[in-house]
Amino acid sequence: MWCLTLLLPLLLIINDVSSQWNVWVPRDISAMTNTCVVIPCTFMYPSGIRPYRGVHGIWYYGQPYPQLFPPVVFKTRTDVVHESYQGRTKMLGDLQQRNCTLLINSVGPEHSGRYYFRADLGGANVYTFPDFADLKVLEQPNIDVPDEIVSDESLTLTCHAPDNCPDMNPEIQWMYTDYLPDPEFSSDDVEEGNTAVRSSTLVFTPRPVHNGQLLGCRVYYPNTTLVYERLVSLDIKYAPRSVWVNVSSEVMEGSSVTLHCEVDSNPPPRISWKFGDQELLWDTASNLSLTVDDVTPAEEGVYTCVGDNGYGAMNTSLYLAVKYPPREPIVNDSLTVLEGASLTLHCSTQGSPPPTLTWLKDGELVGTITADELSVLELEGITPQGDGQYRCLAENEHGRASSSLNITVEYAPILLAESKCTVVREGVQCVCVASGNPEPTIEFYLPDLNVTINETEGRYNFYTHTDGQTSTGMIKLREKGERTGDGGPAVNVHCSISNVYGRESVILELQQEKKYLMAVIVGTIGGVAVIAFIIAAVRYGEDGDFQPAGSLAGMESRELNYAALELGGPREEGGRGRGDDGTSSYAEIKAK
Repeated sequence: MWCLTLLLPLLLIINDVSSQWNVWVPRDISAMTNTCVVIPCTFMYPSGIRPYRGVHGIWYYGQPYPQLFPPVVFKTRTDVVHESYQGRTKMLGDLQQRNCTLLINSVGPEHSGRYYFRADLGGANVYTFPDFADLKVLEQPNIDVPDEIVSDESLTLTCHAPDNCPDMNPEIQWMYTDYLPDPEFSSDDVEEGNTAVRSSTLVFTPRPVHNGQLLGCRVYYPNTTLVYERLVSLDIKYAPRSVWVNVSSEVMEGSSVTLHCEVDSNPPPRISWKFGDQELLWDTASNLSLTVDDVTPAEEGVYTCVGDNGYGAMNTSLYLAVKYPPREPIVNDSLTVLEGASLTLHCSTQGSPPPTLTWLKDGELVGTITADELSVLELEGITPQGDGQYRCLAENEHGRASSSLNITVEYAPILLAESKCTVVREGVQCVCVASGNPEPTIEFYLPDLNVTINETEGRYNFYTHTDGQTSTGMIKLREKGERTGDGGPAVNVHCSISNVYGRESVILELQQEKKYLMAVIVGTIGGVAVIAFIIAAVRYGEDGDFQPAGSLAGMESRELNYAALELGGPREEGGRGRGDDGTSSYAEIKAK
């Protein structure tokens, strides 16, 4: 038998007559359950001892001290053994040849343990050797798996089955290898320490997809029903191969958002969330969520999830867009400019989505509507009409905001069309209206009298009023001395308007008031008719005959003159009429 062959070298070296008590057994030996096992053994004793009545031997289980009554596995002097070994054990070696090899059949887990040999040479020459064989009864074969399996690196797995039963030779098969890429198989028989082991080796290159998958080794004995299997789960280390995050998203300012990240790697990575170069959160796990509360526009941007497990690193980013209504636009400060100048007005704001910018002047649209965060309004050669409030309105789907500025245009005075002199019941009223910025100063000048009328001159009822950039000056001419050479009203009036940018003087035109003019005409015609009637009556009384009142010959010999046209002024004593109460006018007619 093969085990005896293993013992021959040992037996050949036992030739030292001065040898002492000694034994050689395999320190470790194994067998599959329900199979058998041969424990090789050889011993020596002092050469001076002569065995008395032959050489006998005892195998103990568990401990070498007979006084502690260890279970007897085998005994040559008697068949009395421990019940668990009844009919199972046999001495294969020849004790006379110092061969103590033991066979144990149908081993079970309960037979695992230490086995000690005791030599009995008769009389006091009995010795229990302290060396032992440690038997392991296996229910599964062993698979050698490296402490670390790394993806994309060649992996070698070895399945071992003990081959220490002479009549039963194991066969080994690998299970669940169909999914492996290009597996390679090989078998070998190994003999160490007088024990035999059959092995089968599997070589392949694992991938991350193989992580967690099962591989099996099956040991069976031909011509028996004995089959033993062992399964292992592949723990394949690999760098992060995918990092999953939310898709880029949009959130409203002030709301909350949760960003999720999952990393596929083994072992689980260190996951971190970064915003720019700032690390916000980290953990060692397969997933990590980052919650951002009360989101502000400053938190808009690229968020990156990084997974690193020592075998490699990987990252994926998303863009978080924060939507918010336009901020209050930033515009130029209010301006004061000179007429004709050119201006550039800027309006800038922020909003998401980008707002539209609209320029309004005094509520009316000016310029163009801009779909951007900056709008520029060009004002070329500005006129006084450009004076006013300019408002920049920013709008998007989430709200609106606006900012205003005032543009003040300064310009030289301009005489307005309302400027004139008018004949009214009280006399002649002259009005001068001008616009300008700064507001104009108004003076009147009467060239016939060489008189300048302004706020310091009170004889002519001077009145002035300013409303914004418009100034109004007014005088009333009522004195009798205000005459022209032909007896008409003195309406040769000049109006002077001025400010820091210029001065202008114009002659005001006389425009009679229609209502008053009709009254004068009607009154005059009526007065003439009455006078003509009186003259006719007098002639009729003198001549006794009636003369037509309309004798043109008599009237043509006379010339009628308007001696005075007093408008609203005081009457001299003796010249009383209906106009004295100030509510009506009268005409005094004198003949030359």
